[in-house]
Amino acid sequence: MKNKILVIAVHPDDETLGCGGTLLRHKANGDEIHWLICTSIDQNHSYYTAREQEIKEVAKAYKFDSVINLGLNTMRVDEYSMSELITSISKVMNDIKPDTIYLPFKGDVHSDHRKIFEAAYSCTKSFRYPFIRRIYMMETLSETEFAPSTKEDSFIPNVFVDISEFIEKKCKIMQIFKSEVATAPFPRSIENIKALATFRGCTLGGGYIGCDKSIYAESFVLIKERQI
Repeated sequence: MKNKILVIAVHPDDETLGCGGTLLRHKANGDEIHWLICTSIDQNHSYYTAREQEIKEVAKAYKFDSVINLGLNTMRVDEYSMSELITSISKVMNDIKPDTIYLPFKGDVHSDHRKIFEAAYSCTKSFRYPFIRRIYMMETLSETEFAPSTKEDSFIPNVFVDISEFIEKKCKIMQIFKSEVATAPFPRSIENIKALATFRGCTLGGGYIGCDKSIYAESFVLIKERQI
């Protein structure tokens, strides 16, 4: 059965960092994948044209079934009312009717991420959005690991997805975002992306005695699953 997947990326590149390999796996399995980008840089910014071209290239690489951009001012999401955000996201939910949603982690250090999580999660009530069956929070490098080290804000994954087949393509797609990648120890480095995927792969089960290859994985917090 074909599934409908919606990833909510607060900023372009969040989808790749958080669940790029999983999206590629969904696509390989015949699922529909949809990309909701919440923010955009100002059209007068010197990088605006280049960023728009990057988004087109990334969309083509994933073969997204649709790409929607809310066009909110990046790094200024807290200036919008919750009502405005919910209305915009709700329309996308009802247009696409996804059964699976990937959200930013609620404790991410970036205020844009936290505000979008709150608004998006408000659009998941089963009596208003009965098509939603699974909701995940994703782990976004340079945001999730800098959340406060409290039990309320710690990312504790309970779902692990093997992306070994797709790790190289994920890294290649991430490199399309030229201004977002740098060499280690920068958090959004290819080395760090692979290191995190290796660590999560070991948790998944790739570190057993006698294993002769690395297993790469992405991890998520499943916060709701509805069996029908």
